[in-house]
Amino acid sequence: MYQQPQRRRRNFAPFVIAIILAGALIVGLRLYIMSKDADDANGAGDQRTTGQAKACDGTGVTLTVTASLEKSELLRGIAADYSGRKVGGRCATVAVTKTSGSALQALARGWDERRDGPRPDVWSPASSGWLTLLRQRSSGADTGSLVSADNPSIAKTPLVIAMPKPMAEALGWPGKKLGWSDLLDLSNGSWAKYGHPEWGKFRLGKTNPNYSTSGLNATVGAYFAATGLSGDLSEKNVADPRARDFVRGVERSIVHYGDTTLTFLSNLQRADDAGAGLSYISAVAVEEKSVWDYNQGNPTGDPKTLGKHGKPRVPLVAIYPKEGTLYSDNPFAVLTAPWVDDAKRAVAADFLAYLQAAPQQARFAEFAFRSYDGKPGKLITEANGLLPAEPKTTLSPPAPNVLDKVLSSWADLRKPANVLMVIDVSGSMGAQVPDTGRSKLDLAKQAAVNALPQFGPHDQVGLWMFSTARDGDKDYLELAPMAAVDEAQRKQLRARLEGLTPDGGTGLYDTALAAYQHVRGRHSGDAINAVVFLTDGRNEDPDSLSLENLLPDLRAESAQQSVRMFTIAYGQDADLEVLKQISGATNAAAYDSREPGSIDQVFTAVVSNF
Repeated sequence: MYQQPQRRRRNFAPFVIAIILAGALIVGLRLYIMSKDADDANGAGDQRTTGQAKACDGTGVTLTVTASLEKSELLRGIAADYSGRKVGGRCATVAVTKTSGSALQALARGWDERRDGPRPDVWSPASSGWLTLLRQRSSGADTGSLVSADNPSIAKTPLVIAMPKPMAEALGWPGKKLGWSDLLDLSNGSWAKYGHPEWGKFRLGKTNPNYSTSGLNATVGAYFAATGLSGDLSEKNVADPRARDFVRGVERSIVHYGDTTLTFLSNLQRADDAGAGLSYISAVAVEEKSVWDYNQGNPTGDPKTLGKHGKPRVPLVAIYPKEGTLYSDNPFAVLTAPWVDDAKRAVAADFLAYLQAAPQQARFAEFAFRSYDGKPGKLITEANGLLPAEPKTTLSPPAPNVLDKVLSSWADLRKPANVLMVIDVSGSMGAQVPDTGRSKLDLAKQAAVNALPQFGPHDQVGLWMFSTARDGDKDYLELAPMAAVDEAQRKQLRARLEGLTPDGGTGLYDTALAAYQHVRGRHSGDAINAVVFLTDGRNEDPDSLSLENLLPDLRAESAQQSVRMFTIAYGQDADLEVLKQISGATNAAAYDSREPGSIDQVFTAVVSNF
């Protein structure tokens, strides 16, 4: 009898031990998970670039950061990992929105959320130059104190001249020092001088300095090159006739401008895919990290698309101008605005420290940014087309008044444009746009009128409308002939635009070819020759030529005389894919305005190509 209870106790002990061990394992696992979550929140060893921000309750603080396009997706991923931290005892969330140079105009005139999107608490453009311009243009106004003088960098990347590797090597890269003066020399001749007549004329791509950091820095860099200075550029230097002639010479080699460098890099990728990587462009002013993006087959720089396209057959390399270059320093500017309260400022300071910490700096380096203090990472190598010992000479940004003069001078020195605007007036353009009280055509007309001031007296602009059977059998009708944009032409264009009314179907293909041939017949080698083509639908003319017949005609004509068709897909029924093919055939770009409320911004972006 005595042994039986002892046997039961011996049999029970393993179960007790197992329960204790299981409990310890559960506790340990929970502690591990909690520790891992804490590590993730602090960015320790976590290389994610996308993710969902951790939700806060109703007492949390949300910081809205509007960031330049080339880093916005990377920054969004970092912000998602940061969100959920406690700052001052409150849960913090960081929301990242994309912006471009248009943020300067939006902030200077007063941010309108209906037009400009969510109101930012922090502005992180690609360069401090935009902050300088904001202070200059808003001096004396209510917005003059929106940004302070102290705006730390979160990552850096220098402006470079990207060139297809065989072309750069023909000029002596990487051993020979090259710069803007070499490009000016090339622009006056052809590649035959370097033993490659098959490459034709030198063709430069450059973004519009009113909207793009690379365009702004390239224009400033050209003035520095013209004067031989590396700092203290003055208004007198900008007004010097010899300097202006130098800058004008650089601008005359432009194939067209652009609102972002993505336009050029995407077109170059498409040309490379077709085995014509040396035919589209000879050089383009971009940021160093964009060269790496392109060479990975990812010209957008979006981490989510990395690896989805093969690397180019002809890679790009970076030329660091021997005259010196400027850095895109990606400042973190906390706005000194009434809506940015102390709680948001605390989150902004904490998020800035988080961005400058080693784990997050490593994430910037994984996409070929240099550190916030300018140190190159492991991707900045000659094998990747980049030179870690460059740039040897860094230029000092001009004073605010000088920078403003540089931009003003560009309007006079830029390459002129011959542009035909072609507007769809089919019946569907009469549809009302929700929450606006206006039709699609009303908004499109206003957007075109608002864009007219971007054209100068050296430009020629005309206007067509189209639907179906507008002029006998023709689906299109000329409303204003292409003519110099003086006050009389502006008045005529405005009056014709305001008088448009919707009617008929969509005669897309015949109109596209006719508009293209019309501009080609007025082609000028000293100007950007282009069509701006806006439509909200698909081809509805059964008697028209087909898309299959249209595209080869555009490609053949494009190869001869470089007329570019910039298309706008307007409204949900527009066929963006077809318009991409039309623009792609002419080495231009298609713009997406399928949300009709965005047409004002989109039209401005399109016209910035000229």
